Amino acid sequence: MRRLWPQSLVGQIIILVALGLFVAQAINFALLLRERNRLMLTGQTAPAVYRIVNALDARSERRREDDAGPGRGRNEWRTVRFSDIRPILTGRPRPDIEKRAADMLSDVGLSVHSVAAAEDVQRMPIRRWEMIRMRATGEPIADRRMPRLTLAVEYAPGRWITAQARGGDRPPRFGGWLIWQTLILYGVVLAPLLWIGKRMALPMKQLTGAAQQFARTGAADPVEERGPGDVRDLTMAFNAMRARIMAMLDEKDRMLGAIGHDLRTPLASLRVRAESVEDEGERARMSQTIEEMNRMLEDILSLARAGRSSEAPQKVDIASLADAVVEDFIELGGAVDLAESERAVAFVRPQQIRRALRNLIENAIVYGERAHVSVARDGSTIRIAVADEGPGIAEDRMAEMLEPFTRLEGSRNRETGGAGLGLALVRAIMAEHRGELRLSNRAEGGLEACLIIPA
Repeated sequence: MRRLWPQSLVGQIIILVALGLFVAQAINFALLLRERNRLMLTGQTAPAVYRIVNALDARSERRREDDAGPGRGRNEWRTVRFSDIRPILTGRPRPDIEKRAADMLSDVGLSVHSVAAAEDVQRMPIRRWEMIRMRATGEPIADRRMPRLTLAVEYAPGRWITAQARGGDRPPRFGGWLIWQTLILYGVVLAPLLWIGKRMALPMKQLTGAAQQFARTGAADPVEERGPGDVRDLTMAFNAMRARIMAMLDEKDRMLGAIGHDLRTPLASLRVRAESVEDEGERARMSQTIEEMNRMLEDILSLARAGRSSEAPQKVDIASLADAVVEDFIELGGAVDLAESERAVAFVRPQQIRRALRNLIENAIVYGERAHVSVARDGSTIRIAVADEGPGIAEDRMAEMLEPFTRLEGSRNRETGGAGLGLALVRAIMAEHRGELRLSNRAEGGLEACLIIPA
């Protein structure tokens, strides 16, 4: 049921209005059906009640007429009879007509003791002129049957009057008419609502797209302010917030650039001074420390600028990119191998993907002794997997390892790893590419880190 319910605002409004119209039409149908049944009942009951009232009035005024009223002897099915015993009625009992007849008699001021009604089917005689017409036209002569209503009323204790009347034909069905009325009503109500909903939804859709783009890249074009007043106010507020945040981010980038420049200058000076140290061992340690500081500074600046990369996306063969990164590690003596893979092209920022893959391979070599890299296409995504042969990571610490400055080994010893920024930077790069970083322990031992990139 939840899957069938529309998620958009316009769809939910239209569904709610449609359900409201359906309920209103159902109530209208019930009222119309009730009134139709009442009219049918009145039409069936009125002729017999009329004959009874007419006969009783004639009897009370002592008019000497036939007990059957007008037409006695011509149509036996329309006769009216008086009797001192309760008549025996044949056919199907009609309690609804009994109640309706009692109400109609009460409305004309006649108080009766009881009412009985029954309905059956009577064969109608064929008149001579009808017989002549059927023979002349060749129409088959068939029995005609017609519903007959018999109504008996006890107008005084032990005194009964019985009348018969032709059963009324049913009025035409109104189901089709009601369906057409409902369709017209839906068209009149839902068409303007759909137009208003689209007029409101289009700027909201543009606003949503701009917000998603801003969240992903840190930059977005201003949204055109149009639509209803409330939507225009929302768009105006978003544009103002966007301008302010972008100004703050630009200021942050300028500040980080200045910090990076100011820190690189003394680091370069320290590197020059380290070259003048006579002790070769001390000189090597100082150079290594300066290099680690440079790398940490680069990682911090890259993580701080995540989402606002100046590199333009382009189509890249991910398998070739991975092969180039692995070759660089092999040339430096790294324990890395790459499984054979087919061509897998994606629209990415190649330098960022290269850096993410490099961080994963470095972690695999440091913590797992060896890195096994593979590239595979999985439906609409490309999967770059880096597996190692280390101890893996406890399941309850998987999410923690993606946070900045978090290391599996907490001694802060530089020989056992970096500053704990590698996985956090990889996760930020994947978020910018609408991808994902997944960590899982291998069944045969070790950790597998996967980059999931949309193809």
